[in-house]
Amino acid sequence: MIKKMKLKNNVKKGIKKSFLYIIFIYFVFSITFYYSLRNSKEINNTNFINFLLKGGNSHLIGDYKLVNFVNGSTKFLFNIDITRPTTILDNGIFMYGNEEKVLEVTHNDDYSNLEELKKVSSYIEDPNPVDMEKPIIYIYNSHQLENYDSQNLDIYGITPNVLMASYLLREKLNNRGLSTIVESTNMTEFLNLNGWDYSQAYNASRIFILDKKNKYSTLEYFVDLHRDSVSKSITTADINGKSYARILFVLGLENSNYAENEKTMSEINNLCNKYYPGLSRGIYKKEGAGVNGVYNQDISSKSILIEVGSTGNNIDEVLNTIEALSNVLYFYIKGE
Repeated sequence: MIKKMKLKNNVKKGIKKSFLYIIFIYFVFSITFYYSLRNSKEINNTNFINFLLKGGNSHLIGDYKLVNFVNGSTKFLFNIDITRPTTILDNGIFMYGNEEKVLEVTHNDDYSNLEELKKVSSYIEDPNPVDMEKPIIYIYNSHQLENYDSQNLDIYGITPNVLMASYLLREKLNNRGLSTIVESTNMTEFLNLNGWDYSQAYNASRIFILDKKNKYSTLEYFVDLHRDSVSKSITTADINGKSYARILFVLGLENSNYAENEKTMSEINNLCNKYYPGLSRGIYKKEGAGVNGVYNQDISSKSILIEVGSTGNNIDEVLNTIEALSNVLYFYIKGE
């Protein structure tokens, strides 16, 4: 009887000791992994964009012989599949730096939250600069620092914003044969150099629109990408099991091209509804006191202002939308 009790006690002690060993190993591994990633010079906005364009992190883990073992372990312990970037973005590796940074702002035309945006967003250099000879689409961001949710990414210095979305959209469109360029000038720096405040953001982007229009006679479409500031529940849609950042078209009524621009946006919006039901929130028409009402849409009859998601959407959801938007624009320009 006594021997049996001693045996049970020894088994319990053995289990406790093994459990403590596992906790210790996990702790050491997680801390080491965290700091190695945090201090890695290979992780930045530019590399992250190319990482997303290559379909996630499958190309990064191919050199590791123990990938299947590691993946099985991480899926079991943390519900993370390292071959699917979605699970990493949604869950985080070890949830370090997971304090949610969402700016509580309201949609406005004058970029009055610029100083707050500078704290959580930053200018991103063009990851794949190419001088296109005959582009037909010009993408720019009047409010270049409008940010997305950076949870689990901010510790690596990755700051998803509309400029990142523009680079992603350009690559998708060029891959579909639609020659596209992006305005990569640092707009915030340009405002500062000219002594302009945030209310002149559209004046700043106007200079570059006209410059590109004069430089490239082939340009037909001028796309100003923004992101909204409403709640994520409004700007998120599940379409066939994938989460998308919903889009909203904004039409200025105080310019001579509003009718043609409305026609362009309506046709694109209809294609969104056809191929991705629920992706578009429609067309928001703006005029009157306190709003811009022009949005530089007087420059072209094919000016398109698109709000992609909100502060609560992550870059994974934005990327899904960018893929959808590239398809829709292809159908619109080339025909279904």
